[in-house]
Amino acid sequence: MSTHRQEYYPPLLEDHYYHIYNRGNNGDNLFFQDRNYRYFLQKYDAYLSPYVETYAFCLLPNHFHLLVRIKNFSDLPQMQQTLRHGNEWITSPERIISEQFRRFFVSYAKSVKIQEERTGSLFEKNFRRKQVDSEQYFTTLIAYIHQNPQTHGICADYTDYPYSSYQRIIDPKPTRLMKSFVIDWFGGVATYIQFHQQASALELISSIVIEE
Repeated sequence: MSTHRQEYYPPLLEDHYYHIYNRGNNGDNLFFQDRNYRYFLQKYDAYLSPYVETYAFCLLPNHFHLLVRIKNFSDLPQMQQTLRHGNEWITSPERIISEQFRRFFVSYAKSVKIQEERTGSLFEKNFRRKQVDSEQYFTTLIAYIHQNPQTHGICADYTDYPYSSYQRIIDPKPTRLMKSFVIDWFGGVATYIQFHQQASALELISSIVIEE
């Protein structure tokens, strides 16, 4: 009897928080040059920022992590509450969010495949997501996401890694990143830094993080 279990992808619902993750097809890289990381964030901002709030992110050579909240569509401009898809108009928030992620991945992949002169899928077919359903999960997930580069041996110190939100959250410069919320959540910059330094952060989240 087969022990294979089909992976569950929870629906992306309004006012809910999610850990969103995807990686390169067959474990291949998603990012090949420094400009790819910047381009990814630019495309993400264009396609997703109108619909989601972003609390943390980390881009690694062959995968990425996001912590987001789906906005309430009743708070969005009317023009964002519908989306043209072929010959139909989509009005379901869940379908709109999924379609925006799809368009984002397609747009980014198209540019990188031209750059690398490659064919085939760049991303794995289904991007993974897990609903963040507790305060502890939210708190430790932020640290987990930021510590990923060091965990995977990509850098010696995650605080110096340029393609995560760790340092951006500390920087008071206004951006769409929910940095003020995160700092307030931890009770200030000092507590934010201190929590990240606690080795227990990874242990707390080890049982609930998406399998890589």
